[in-house]
Amino acid sequence: MNITDRIIQKIKQNRISSTEVADCMDKTGNIDFGLYPLNPRHFKVGKVKWTYALNESNWEHHRQIAGIESGQVVITEPFNCGERAIFGDLVTKYLLLYQQSEALVVLGKLRDIPHLIKENYPIWLKGVSPIGCFNRQSEVDLDEKIIAERQAKYDGAIAVCDDSGVIIIPKEMHTEEFLKKLDWIEEQEDIWFDCIDRRKWSTYDTVCLKKYLEQPDSNAFHPEKNPLV
Repeated sequence: MNITDRIIQKIKQNRISSTEVADCMDKTGNIDFGLYPLNPRHFKVGKVKWTYALNESNWEHHRQIAGIESGQVVITEPFNCGERAIFGDLVTKYLLLYQQSEALVVLGKLRDIPHLIKENYPIWLKGVSPIGCFNRQSEVDLDEKIIAERQAKYDGAIAVCDDSGVIIIPKEMHTEEFLKKLDWIEEQEDIWFDCIDRRKWSTYDTVCLKKYLEQPDSNAFHPEKNPLV
C-alpha cells in the first residue's frame, strides 16, 4: 500500500475530522470558504479528480466524467458559468451510484435539490439554483495552462469532507511525517479532553498553558516530540 492510500486508510479508520487534518497542516487546506454539505453527517475521504464546466455549459464536464475511475472525490470547478447550476440529479446519480465516486465537491451551484436530498448523496457545494447550464460544446476550451495548473494541484491529492467543509491534503504532504502528525493530533485531542472532562481544568490551563506537560505521564505530549512544531 502506497503512502497516499495509507493516509486515506488512517483518516477513515480513525475518523480524523477535517478540522484535525487542517491543524496538521498549520490550519490550512480549505478548498473554499463558501462550501457546505448538502446533506449532513457524511464523512468521506478519497483521492481527488478535478473536473470543470465552462461558459454556461456542462458539455465539457460530461466529457470528462465519462468512464471516470471509482473511489474518487470528484471536484467540479465552473468557469464563466455565472449563477447557473452546473448539473443535477442525472450526473450525480451517474457519478455516485454507477461510477461509485466517493463524494462530489462542486465549487458552484447544483439543481434538482429535492432529489439530491432525498437520496442523501454525499455532496459539498456553494449554492443551489433551478436554472442549469446548457448542453452545448464551447467554441474554445478552457486555457491549457489553467487545466495543467489545476490538475497538478488537485489530481491525486486527498480530500477530507465532513460537516465542517472540505480540506485538501496536497500531494507533497503525502509523507511518513504527515502520518505521524495524524497520530499526534489524535493523541493531543485525547489529552485535551481528558484535562477538561476528567481533571476539570479550564481551557486556558489546557490549551494555552499546557499544564499537562508538568504531569509525570506527559512524555508523549512534550513539545520536543510534537511533529506540529
